[in-house]
Amino acid sequence: MDKKHGTKSKILARFRSFIQAAATLLTNIHLPNFFKGEIYRGNAKTICVPGLNCYSCPAASGACPIGALQAVVGSSKFKFSYYITGFLILVGVLLGRFVCGFLCPFGWFQELLHKIPCKKFSTKRLKPLRFIKYGILLVMVILLPVFVTNNLGMGNPFFCKYLCPQGVLEGAIPLSIASTSIRAALGKLFTWKLGILIVVIVFSVLFYRPFCKWICPLGAFYALLNRVSLLQIRVDKSKCISCGKCVGVCKMDVDVTKQPNHAECIRCGACMKACPTEAICYKYGFGETKNNENEGEQS
Repeated sequence: MDKKHGTKSKILARFRSFIQAAATLLTNIHLPNFFKGEIYRGNAKTICVPGLNCYSCPAASGACPIGALQAVVGSSKFKFSYYITGFLILVGVLLGRFVCGFLCPFGWFQELLHKIPCKKFSTKRLKPLRFIKYGILLVMVILLPVFVTNNLGMGNPFFCKYLCPQGVLEGAIPLSIASTSIRAALGKLFTWKLGILIVVIVFSVLFYRPFCKWICPLGAFYALLNRVSLLQIRVDKSKCISCGKCVGVCKMDVDVTKQPNHAECIRCGACMKACPTEAICYKYGFGETKNNENEGEQS
């Protein structure tokens, strides 16, 4: 494995927090709107951002791909959205769940919460819960908006409306703070969503990225493409000394030496920083190809 790949990979992983902060800022660049109590409605709002970010956030610069997908499939004049579906597939093929690890504002929010000092709990015994997010993607994001409609043939954005805590965090709370009319209109749905947000916050302090692991339909979509994305994680078997440090630091419960491009891997690079022999790095390629053992000899 090329030594330059290993060095660049470690640098990228080391500056991940700064990249997450920059991605969050770019995704929510219209900060003055927080004080105005209104959302940005410019042309850029028709363009999807890669991570989970509420359209109703006053500062949001683009549309959430999950919200946009629900808006299309729930329309009374439903047509297959080549743009939104194509966007999701393109980002998934290019990056996979790298989006979750580096570019998603709500993922970063959970990580910041997890840094709060207190006793932490492992999710290794809760692995079956990770399949919930695929059910949410299929049922709440696609099927319910298509088949459960009102008299006008419109379907509700079920995930955004009833489950997604990002909408309350980025949209309802800041808008209600800035607008008395919005505060007066808050009702039972807001209370329900606020309760979900509080649960996610508490769980994020105790567990690492619980929403990403168990609930997020966007993460589920990218996970389906993780093994075939252009951006891959490669393990040079000739350099690996089986010390287990990479497995020990992985908070997504992945054994990178066995499945370097597992669906749950968010490509955060923690394994790369922990590896004493620089056997793990980012590399472009399709699928989980076998590593050439001669790479270690050539580097």
